[in-house]
Amino acid sequence: MAKVKLGYPNQASGYPFTEDEIDGLMTAAWECALNWTTEDGWPVGVMHLFVWHEAHVWLSFMSHRHRAAAIRRDPRVSIIVTSSSAPPGSPQGQATMKGRAVFHDDVETVHWFYRALGEKSSPDDPVAQDALFESLDSPLRTVLEVIPEKWITFDTGKMLRDKLGTLDESERGELLPVDTVRMQAEIKRRGLEGP
Repeated sequence: MAKVKLGYPNQASGYPFTEDEIDGLMTAAWECALNWTTEDGWPVGVMHLFVWHEAHVWLSFMSHRHRAAAIRRDPRVSIIVTSSSAPPGSPQGQATMKGRAVFHDDVETVHWFYRALGEKSSPDDPVAQDALFESLDSPLRTVLEVIPEKWITFDTGKMLRDKLGTLDESERGELLPVDTVRMQAEIKRRGLEGP
């Protein structure tokens, strides 16, 4: 009979990002997955460039896209960001945000977003920033603000330090019920030998 071991990967919830680490990842990364639910209940998502501003995610798409109608119907969305789109030295891992979406179609907000995205994409190239602004500037485009309600995070650095035995206990997060109660129930359901 196979024996289930404690620790990663069987228990992954003990490696959360701090609020500062979430902010660091969200500020540095440039790509996210925006996920929503269709009218018939399917979860779907699309990759987007985004801006992290005042602890909210901001992104843009054409207002006639299916996602616009779906999100207007149900503003509950999720955003997934990984360190794969962030420069070295940024917090490493992933952050998933459950949030509520707000649409912005006023010119002031839309133009602010285009400029902010241009500065993030090409911080030292005003010509590229202007080109991005021009390519995005359409009366059919909308800006979406996503306001966080819950975070699910995984800090790869903490997990690696734990495997090496160098993780300070103060950095370890409390295991969530999924990695204690539900894990034990699944071990029993499968007839495995638990820890």
